[in-house]
Parts: sequence; structure tokens; C-alpha cells
Amino acid sequence: MICNAVAVAGYLNATLVIPNFHFHSIWRDPSKFRDIYDDEYFVNALENDVQVVNKIPGYIMERFDHNLSNVFNFKIKAWSPIQYYRETVLPKLLEEQVIRISPFANRLSIDAPPAVQRLRCLANYEALRFSSPIRTLGESLVARMKERSANNGGKYISVHLRFEEDMVAFSCCVYDGGEEETNDMRAAREKGWKGKFTKPGRVIRPGAIRINGKCPLTPLEVGLMLRGMGFDRSTYLYLASGKIYNSERYMAPLLEMFPNLQTKEMLASNEELAPFKSFSSRMAAIDYTVCLHSEVFVTTQGGNFPHFLMGHRRYLYGGHAKTIRPDKRKLALLFDNPHIGWKSFRRQMLNMRGHSDSKGFELRRPNESIYSFPCPDCMCHTNKTEDSRSSSAHDLPK
Repeated sequence: MICNAVAVAGYLNATLVIPNFHFHSIWRDPSKFRDIYDDEYFVNALENDVQVVNKIPGYIMERFDHNLSNVFNFKIKAWSPIQYYRETVLPKLLEEQVIRISPFANRLSIDAPPAVQRLRCLANYEALRFSSPIRTLGESLVARMKERSANNGGKYISVHLRFEEDMVAFSCCVYDGGEEETNDMRAAREKGWKGKFTKPGRVIRPGAIRINGKCPLTPLEVGLMLRGMGFDRSTYLYLASGKIYNSERYMAPLLEMFPNLQTKEMLASNEELAPFKSFSSRMAAIDYTVCLHSEVFVTTQGGNFPHFLMGHRRYLYGGHAKTIRPDKRKLALLFDNPHIGWKSFRRQMLNMRGHSDSKGFELRRPNESIYSFPCPDCMCHTNKTEDSRSSSAHDLPK
């Protein structure tokens, strides 16, 4: 998590080395920091708060035979408080002069002092700017979405749909694909997680997983949810996703309900997407850009992408950013009820319409609606004044 690395470095008054990304066994993306982000902009944006360098100076690396693997790697528990870094990590850093922290994902507690939170937000929403090629294509796709939805005032809805094969496999949920789906999911789990799901004594209960709201929504379920909320066939949707599992079958009903649905593959030419297609992180960054500027953002599964996007949209629009996050426990009860009719289902969807508070978020008490409109966890200042930038001292990565 880049924002946490920035926050910790600033808190310890340490120099941060541009992060290296882990080559994930699922995403298999070798992209470096500068392939996704504007590294020069990142360094300059943080210069008043955190010193950032591209590599460890040679005179220090001499101690380690110029081999980074010889540098002490600090293993830190997930969600460690910031005090742990001061009391335990800092003494080792002073002793060694340089340390590694790997893995770093989720290694800093959400609860942190305002000065630390400010550095997180500064990193996420000011310093981390996508590289020029990603930014150029992303902004072009935003313009094309607004042009296509001109009859709706240039407003469109973005939906982050997590129904890729690896996501469905990892969830251990069961859909209606029969034996073919069972075999596909078994193979995907073995390929990605090497026996994690077949350990002796491990019991997987798909029904309980669904009741607990842990199953990814199918394209059909997303379509029914949105139509029930009152979005009609004229609505322009932007679908942010990787390769949908069995897309020819599962996407058909969503496309029928929303014929104005667009994806990056539909908006951009093959030539425009060619430089990015082999890199999942760069493709996700393009999706992120188009979702950032949508009128409404719909998240269906959680994860780093929607969490940071919700915070970024709130920061960018001064708190006035509409987000829909369904309560999938209640949705599962509705979808699995064989006796529910469309009028009843639609009534449940329409009950989500709440009021806007002073920050622009639509809110309802949990027992009134199957929808929540959450304020993001990151406590960011929306006032971008010089004073807020100079005060002392979220997972794309971001």
C-alpha cells in the first residue's frame, strides 16, 4: 500500500524508496511503479512532507554487496498501530540505515492520528497520478462516455463488477453453471492457490457463504438491482471489470436490460488498448479513471479498487459523490425467495431512496433499506489550501 508507506516514512522522518510491486500469481503483472504512476510527479508532490528516492544510494548498498535481498526485511503484523513503527521499527532502521518491509499490504492500522491520515490522503489523492499514457486514454474514454450520454446531460453510472473467473473461484460460491462450472472453478482454485481449498478438514459451505453476503453478484443480479432502483434502458452504464467468467452467457441479460452499457473494450479501439492489454494493473487504472468521473459509482464486491475510488470521489467532489453499495445479505434473501414478485422486489429497491446530509451522502438506517451509502474510512481534508498541505506529521496499489 503506497499511501501507508508514505505515511510511515513521514511519521518516522525516513526516506522512502519508490515501492516495488509484488508479481501476483493471479494477476501476473510485471508492471513497475513508473508504468502505472507518474514517478516524477509523485516525488515532487511529496517533497514538503516525505523525501522519496528512486533507489538506495550506492554508499549504503556497499554494506549489502549491492544486493537488495541482503537488506533486513522487517516482518510486520497486519493492521499494526503507528506506535509500533516508532517503538519497534524505528530503532532497527536507525541501526541498519535501511530496511525492507515486505509484504506491506494492510500493515498499518486504519486508526491513525490525523497527521498520519493526512499523509495517506496526500499520497492517494494528490501525489499518485497515473502515468501519461494511462491518463491520456482514460480521459479520452471519459469524454466518449459523456458524449454518448449527452441526452442524459453527459451523466453516466459506473459499475465495478467482480465476476472474473478467479474471483468466482476464490469465493467458493456456486452458481447455475452445473458440472462445467464446478470443473472450471476447481481448476482455477488449484492453479491460483495450490491446494489452499483442499486441505484436510477444510469444509466449504457455498450456501452459508451466500447468506453471509460473500458471493460476487452476477451481471443478471446487478441488472435486476439497478432496474429495481428505477434506472431504465436509457441509462448509460460503464462496466469496470476484468474478463467476465463465461461472459457470453452471463452478460446477455445485463446487456438486454441496459443496451447502452459500455466497457473500455467497446469505447477504445484495439490499437489504443494494445499497449495495456497484457497488464492487468494498467487496465484497472483505465477503469478507475472512467469510474472516478461518473455521476454514480456502484460497487458490488469490495476490495482495494472500490474503497480507494469511493474515497477519491469524495475528496475530488468535496463530499458530494454518489456511491451505491448493496447489502448483499439482504439481496441474497430477495433473490433466493421463490415467491417474491417484481412489484415487491422493486418496492424493496425503491425504499433505498434516502435523503442527503450536509456532506452530500444519501443515508438510511440499515433496517430501512438493503442499501447503504457509506462515507469512506479515509479521513481526508477536502480543503486543498496551502495551510492544509503544510501541517505536520489508502490498496491498486491504491
